[in-house]
Amino acid sequence: MLAAGAGRRFGGPKALAELDGEPLVRRALRTLAAAGCAPVRVVLGAAADQVAALLPDPAQAVRADDWETGMGASLKAGLAALTQVNGPVAALVHLVDLPWVGAGILARVAADANSETVARASYDGVPGHPVVLGRRWWPEIAATARGDHGARDWLATRADLRLIECGDLGSGRDVDHRADLPS
Repeated sequence: MLAAGAGRRFGGPKALAELDGEPLVRRALRTLAAAGCAPVRVVLGAAADQVAALLPDPAQAVRADDWETGMGASLKAGLAALTQVNGPVAALVHLVDLPWVGAGILARVAADANSETVARASYDGVPGHPVVLGRRWWPEIAATARGDHGARDWLATRADLRLIECGDLGSGRDVDHRADLPS
């Protein structure tokens, strides 16, 4: 899970924001667990100590020292952490600011993932998150991830990208501003 951003437009780190009395980082962890995702790594940057204190397992925390350069740094840090873990054949990349992307969406996109998978959710045909990246591609993705693009530019070159329609399960809407969350 990428949760390193400072949330400049939001007014603070989104990982710490609450929806229904629950920090977004905990909500996302609960959703990942319900979808059967394991192991989970949470990439931290802004307010790293505060966010890490909310994690049930300190081993889940991955610090992206250069998080301020953008999502690309967070993605690289997360993929590097997963390469140290035996077992995962693919990474499901989920963002902390997607509180309405439920376990059903994550499970649908991750279904049948393997080391060759290149897939992402789409909502009424519009590409969104989560994204599944097969382990075979991690070094290539890390080499190209820059700034706020993460894997976007790499994905744009892929003829094998599978869009998995999830509009029947949700909107894929993210949280950009405090007003996006109900009060």
